[in-house]
Amino acid sequence: MKSTHSTKIRFITLSAALGGLLFGYDTAVISGAIGDLTRYFTLTPMETGWAISSALLGCLLGALISNFCSSRWGRKKAMILAALLFIVNSIGTAIPDTFTEFIIYRIIGGIGVGLASMVVPMYIAEIAPAQRRGALVGHYQLAIVIGIVLVYFVNYGIALQGNAQWNLTVGWRWMFGSELIPSVLFFIFIFFIPESPRWLFMQGKAQSAMTVLHAINSEQDVQKEREDIEKSLQSERPQAWKSLRNPKYKKALGVGIGLSLLQQLTGINAILYYAPEIFKSLGSATDASLLETSTLGVINLFFTLLAIRWVDRKGRKPLLYLGSIGMALALLTVGLFIYFEWEKTFVLPFLLLFMASFSISWGPIVWVLLAEIFPNSIRSLALAISVFIQWIANFLVTQFFPFMVENVWIDRYFNGAFPFYFFGLLCLLSFFFVWKKVPETKHLTLEEMNALWN
Repeated sequence: MKSTHSTKIRFITLSAALGGLLFGYDTAVISGAIGDLTRYFTLTPMETGWAISSALLGCLLGALISNFCSSRWGRKKAMILAALLFIVNSIGTAIPDTFTEFIIYRIIGGIGVGLASMVVPMYIAEIAPAQRRGALVGHYQLAIVIGIVLVYFVNYGIALQGNAQWNLTVGWRWMFGSELIPSVLFFIFIFFIPESPRWLFMQGKAQSAMTVLHAINSEQDVQKEREDIEKSLQSERPQAWKSLRNPKYKKALGVGIGLSLLQQLTGINAILYYAPEIFKSLGSATDASLLETSTLGVINLFFTLLAIRWVDRKGRKPLLYLGSIGMALALLTVGLFIYFEWEKTFVLPFLLLFMASFSISWGPIVWVLLAEIFPNSIRSLALAISVFIQWIANFLVTQFFPFMVENVWIDRYFNGAFPFYFFGLLCLLSFFFVWKKVPETKHLTLEEMNALWN
């Protein structure tokens, strides 16, 4: 591939990946604002929880409509819609007069996250050449991590601009409003990238599709790409819902759903959302717990970069094996330390091991696989279903983690270690799932994915 094509591919990938950055930004922005938001609106504990989880409801709705939007209007217009939802959310959550108004705009932002979480990785996979697809789709997960880390620093910087009273009345509004900048950038950059050539072929717009293929591929690759795509589409004419009745497509969807479920059942979001409280329960002061949580974010970023570097060299399955073993070892060890009340200062290194293991494997690699394993005719629908299931699992893990920690009966028998044992065993299960069910897709074209399920 010529360097000009490589540069175009990178620009397209980074522009689309801004949707991932907004995913991370929108998810994490409330962490710095929730205290002052709770006091400003005088929220009950249930209402505080709703302020956080309402976005997840929006994410479910966004995932639910993502197949319709991306199939009917195209990948590019679906991303434009997601950008508009992010813009409305960033303005609306910054200026609400009532808590109800805040929740409405929070749900709108969640719809944008759910829509982007399906469309962006699929779009990147459909644009990327087979030899670089893993690394390029991995940029989506990297963007999510950067968004999370970025908003931590933005929230901290805004909080320093005034005293406690200023933060109570104004500061939290600026935190939510700060999302407007990346939202507008995402909206603008989407207009400078092409539509997915595979979607254009599916719509019978062969000339437009060829224009895109010529722009992002060398001349010797263009004709082969066209032949592969058209041959794939000719053999997959039935509508997507009807195609799912085919046993091989059921198998592909089963793997996609399994990957989505297990990514969340590693406990990653329970660790991320409740990390400061976990560290406080182990004896850390508030400042120390925030510092330890920040350390998890830095490790997340570093090992996501490493995953992007390795995914197309070492393959998908080896990295998933490595991550499953590392996460299981880390969580089961943390459980032992907590159960036997051993020296709790050693818990942090093992939580860092857990984060490193997830970030090099089940974080980015699952998004790569979900974006590429489905044949062309069912990709949009199957990915939408998988992402929808993933958001449900995210919600359930987040909702029930406090119960696993605080339940009196569970605590009597497990002394606070139960959630770590539980997630650790599920990490072991993820190893066997990959071994038995997940195919290796390194260097395969998207059109060759169909043969994997025969």
